[in-house]
Amino acid sequence: MPLISPVPVQLDPGDVVRVLRLDRRPGGKRAAGPLLAEAASLLRPRAFYREAFIESRSAEGLTIGGRFFRSRLLRGQAGRALKVFAFVLTIGPELEEAAVRAKDLLHRYDLETLADMAVEAAAAALGERLAGASGLGRLAALSPGTVEDWPVTEQVPLFALLGDGPGRAGVRLTNSMMMIPRKSVSGLLFPSKETFLSCRLCSRRSCPSRKAPPDPELRRRLGDRKA
Repeated sequence: MPLISPVPVQLDPGDVVRVLRLDRRPGGKRAAGPLLAEAASLLRPRAFYREAFIESRSAEGLTIGGRFFRSRLLRGQAGRALKVFAFVLTIGPELEEAAVRAKDLLHRYDLETLADMAVEAAAAALGERLAGASGLGRLAALSPGTVEDWPVTEQVPLFALLGDGPGRAGVRLTNSMMMIPRKSVSGLLFPSKETFLSCRLCSRRSCPSRKAPPDPELRRRLGDRKA
């Protein structure tokens, strides 16, 4: 079960200017380069993944690698797949800690946002790598807590499926289902024709890394009863 370290992270300067609205600040565009350099020096992106097979299906969810995942939405979207990739990914605590130490509130916001963007970029890179290596084509990701139908408590079977992998990647799960370091993401990757699946299923409209608008109709179609 492979550990990938480092995971490539590429942040586009134009996206940084847009998301942080640097063009609305005096001399803001010139700040993009130094901000990116600072963030890059603090990134420690690494990921662990496990290839697992879907062993059985029911109306309520899927059994994957001996672990049952209760979600009609997951069942509806990944139920036709033969295998999935369970993963956990982090950029490490360093950038987050730098944001906490920042005395200037705007600088703290910038570093926090860049950390979120870095997690998204690393997750996209991981998905592309696994899609290419597996020959499965486009892979979509779904994470516990993204939608109500697959709550954050599903981290428990997911981390159990990953075994010692999260620890090897430097990630631990607290009793409150929070991952430490905080700038981490976990979930399942599976073949899908849906573009930007997690973004279209997530109702958090203020997310700076959103790549597609929320799609309640897609959530209903895929089985999220509370969409």
